[in-house]
Amino acid sequence: MKELILKYALQNAVKYEGKASQGAVMGKILGIKPEMKSKVAELAKEISATIKEISRMNLEEQRKKLEKIAPELLEERHEKKENVLPDLENAKQGKVVMRIAPYPSGPLHMGNIKIAMLNDALAKKYEGKLLLVMDDTVGSEEKTISKEAYKLIPEGLEWLGIGFDKKIIYKSDRLQTYYKHAEELIKKGQAYVCKCDAETLRENRSKGKICECREQGIEKTLDEWKKMHMEYKEGEAALRIKTSMDNPNPAFRDRVLFRISEREHARVGHKYRVWPLLEFSWAVDDVLLGVTHVLRGKDLMIESDMESFIWCIFGWKKPVLLHAGLLSIEGVKISKSKSKKEVESGEYAGWDDPRTWSVQSLRRRGIKPEAIRTFCLGLGMNQNEITVPIDSLYAENRKLLDPFANRYFFIEKPHKLKISNSPVREAELPLHPDDRGRGVRKFKVSDEFYLPEKAEKGKVYRLMHLLNFKDGKFISQEYSQELNAKMLHWLPSEGNVEVEILMPDGSKKKGIGEHNLKNAKLNEVIQFERFGFCRLDKKGGKYEFWYTHG
Repeated sequence: MKELILKYALQNAVKYEGKASQGAVMGKILGIKPEMKSKVAELAKEISATIKEISRMNLEEQRKKLEKIAPELLEERHEKKENVLPDLENAKQGKVVMRIAPYPSGPLHMGNIKIAMLNDALAKKYEGKLLLVMDDTVGSEEKTISKEAYKLIPEGLEWLGIGFDKKIIYKSDRLQTYYKHAEELIKKGQAYVCKCDAETLRENRSKGKICECREQGIEKTLDEWKKMHMEYKEGEAALRIKTSMDNPNPAFRDRVLFRISEREHARVGHKYRVWPLLEFSWAVDDVLLGVTHVLRGKDLMIESDMESFIWCIFGWKKPVLLHAGLLSIEGVKISKSKSKKEVESGEYAGWDDPRTWSVQSLRRRGIKPEAIRTFCLGLGMNQNEITVPIDSLYAENRKLLDPFANRYFFIEKPHKLKISNSPVREAELPLHPDDRGRGVRKFKVSDEFYLPEKAEKGKVYRLMHLLNFKDGKFISQEYSQELNAKMLHWLPSEGNVEVEILMPDGSKKKGIGEHNLKNAKLNEVIQFERFGFCRLDKKGGKYEFWYTHG
């Protein structure tokens, strides 16, 4: 902790001509180590001693010391670092075409943003094109399309700064193209219509046994294919591709290419009843749409193998296939299917409810798109599955918010206390500890205050930026290390406003905030001192915030 305090005390001193601010250093440390809020008195004592120590140095000595222990904190070293992306195989400047193909069961969320970001970054690196292909084949009964997603996905991509081609492609518009190529596959003798039940199929696959349906001729298969469109019911027949039944992966043996679904589609209704599985539509589209490089999650390796198999049958030039490891967020459970259920039932307020972890919810909480980009690209493009704490994203966002977020006071459970003999009747507190020219928050105070906790007998306290007291009696106004006072934020007894804060788990914290919140603007992210960053969602009689992070 001493090293951390020294680094940020030196940084603040170098920034302000050799004079470090106790409050600024305190805010920085608490932002990084929120668990220290319970030990503020000890922390304040250590910060004060450190500032006293470095104040004996001149500005140049402070700069040299900072350069030695934390050169990354020097102002001139703050230039933006670009994340290093790998060179793509067979990539030419201006000729690269990549694609993102989200399934529209809901908006993008923290679990799938990484792949979209990597595709975007690589397309930009080569001054190429990024296609947005809505992968809206009919899906399963458990994973259905949400009409809202058609709007939410591109909206989220635009907010994230992902530069996709504005002509959005919908797979539900391309069924005739898929049918045409399915018939070509049948005529090549590479696909057949299978009517076996699931148990028979499972047994055949496990034993590497060829299905009887596979022996049918091409004309018979074409006739069965027509019946799939007109006669057979859902589950009665499927078009399968012929692969080697000796393939070491049973899942690769004679995979389904098309199946029947009689469910209504969100865009095209009941226009089609035979739908391709994803690897077939991908195999066709990645070539016909001119995609040069396919970057997808490592979980889709078998789909990549199937695409490559189909390309060989048609004799097509293969796009380059790339895979990146999946991203898991420690302590965050993301389920688009569950979120969809909760949104539709009304349990969640909408797709921007913080519990969905959607792009829309992150935006409404006050997470910056730049922070998400730095976080995602910083994880790299290797195939390792990564689990990272959500605090890693918050740390990136904190760097962007901290220099600009004005400070205010909020108390969730206020305790009223009278401090006798206090001469203080007016107070001016900084809007931001590091920006001394930004202005102040003005308070009129009496001898009564609201505190976040009950004051203990025999203990010395300091109301931040205001006064020191013990046992309800005023001691002094100036900060003094010798008092070893516990630091408290506070509010005057009158003129406060009602505050409600929506937390990431959907719960709400209610309390009072200072009257200066009337100067905050809608959508502005502020910092409630000793609580965290929050975005102002509504204001008026009650001030409603969304919690960003600590």
